[in-house]
Amino acid sequence: MSAAEAAAEPPHLLVVDDDARLRALLQRFLTEQGFRVTAAADAAAARHALAGIAFDLVVLDVMMPGESGIELVERLRGEGQEVPILMLTARGAPDDRIAGLEAGVDDYLAKPFDPRELALRIRTILRRIAPPPPAEPTAGPVQLGLRWFDPQRVELRGPEGVVRLTGGETALLAALAARPNEVLSREEIAAALGTPEAGERAVDVQVTRLRRKVEPDPREPRFIQTVRHRGYVLRPGV
Repeated sequence: MSAAEAAAEPPHLLVVDDDARLRALLQRFLTEQGFRVTAAADAAAARHALAGIAFDLVVLDVMMPGESGIELVERLRGEGQEVPILMLTARGAPDDRIAGLEAGVDDYLAKPFDPRELALRIRTILRRIAPPPPAEPTAGPVQLGLRWFDPQRVELRGPEGVVRLTGGETALLAALAARPNEVLSREEIAAALGTPEAGERAVDVQVTRLRRKVEPDPREPRFIQTVRHRGYVLRPGV
């Protein structure tokens, strides 16, 4: 298959849910929405599928027998797997949503949900991680100690090469780098992440995760600084 043909293929999703009825409904609905869909009943089946196929996004239920969705995310991220993940959570379980973000999910959706919203969230994540269109050169790379962020490639690099970021971390760094030395409110950051309803805690979680990848000492951040009662600011430097 040529690169052009691969680019023309619809996004391939992996739906992971132990509820056979919901799994079948989601597979049918998302296929009707134009996606290619593979389904898995549990974490073990999901890992097997991920080992053989480069999925564009995973829709993952948090509550599953055996290995939970959050445990699966932690394992995948620990192995360097950065496929975007949208987690399905119980509406009354905010702790699960925060735990999912801390583990590295890109977005979450509370059950019960409208399938149309699920499709919208999926497309939002896929747009966010898509390669940027060619553009006239503007600002150059933003220096962050031994690493630098290239706003044209939307890529963080360091002495070790490209630094792996999740879709949410990439969107956060791009938003901060677009306005260096300018304070962004949590509301502005949430909008840049494509999750304006996520709340302050969700933004804080993404900032904490990103600091682990750009700061020499995440406990004493030099580059991504908190401005009390206002938000966050990126302070580039060596």
